[in-house]
Amino acid sequence: MAMSELNLTVCTSCPLGQSGFAERLRAALPDRAAATVNTVECMSGCPRPSTLSIRAPGKTAYLFGDLTDADLPLILAFLPLYADSPDGNFADARVIGDLRLKALARIPG
Repeated sequence: MAMSELNLTVCTSCPLGQSGFAERLRAALPDRAAATVNTVECMSGCPRPSTLSIRAPGKTAYLFGDLTDADLPLILAFLPLYADSPDGNFADARVIGDLRLKALARIPG
């Protein structure tokens, strides 16, 4: 799967989204057309705010929370692993590093 099929959504109600994280994420992508970065006003992750969803057609979607700017390298490392995964699942979550500790949900594709 090409990374161009990835859809990332940043919650703009959360502190991270309010700080312009979507723009920083877009700028940090290896190829600016590699994924679509969208924003939405609220993703209802309020108990663990600063949320980001990552999804692709036919794959498990992920919702991450408690994110900070320091997580940007982890997100960038996750994207090619997710793109290369046939279904978005990982036999061992340790492959996604400390980002696994910030996963709020995995939503079947």
